[in-house]
Amino acid sequence: EDTPMAEFDLTFNVNTRGVFMCCQHEARHMLKHGGGKIINTASMASLIVPHPQKQAAYNASKSAVVKLTQSLGCEWASQGIKVNCISPGIVDTPLIWDNPALKPLAEKWVADMPIGKLCQVTDLQAAIVYLASEASDYMVGHNLVIEGGQSLW
Repeated sequence: EDTPMAEFDLTFNVNTRGVFMCCQHEARHMLKHGGGKIINTASMASLIVPHPQKQAAYNASKSAVVKLTQSLGCEWASQGIKVNCISPGIVDTPLIWDNPALKPLAEKWVADMPIGKLCQVTDLQAAIVYLASEASDYMVGHNLVIEGGQSLW
C-alpha cells in the first residue's frame, strides 16, 4: 500500500523491460548468425514471496522475467535461439553483510534455508555453462532454480 508508483515502475523497467530489450538486441544478432543461447536471470522470488521484507514489485518483475523467458523461448526456438533462465536464491555479497539493515534479515534467511547458507556466485557458474553449452540444446524456456531449498518451505 505504500510503494511509490515511481519505485514500482523503476523496478519493472530495470528487471523486466531491461531483460526484454537485451533479448531483442541479442536475438537480432543471433538471427544473422544462425542462432544462439540467451540466459536470463530471474530470482527464486519468482516462485515464493520472501519474508519478512515487502518487495511486491521485485517479486512480480522477476516472475515476469520467467514468463518472458518462456514466451521468447517458444517464439524463437524454431529460429535456433534457445532462451532459458536461472533463478538464484539470495546471493552472498558484501552488499548484504555491510548493510546494518540487511544483516539481521540475512541471518533469518540463512536460518530458514534447508542448506543453511546463502548462494555463492560459484554455485551458479556450472549451471550457466551448461545452459550456454550444446548439452542444453533441447532445453527451451526453462527456469533453472538454484536456491538452496529455500522455496521448499
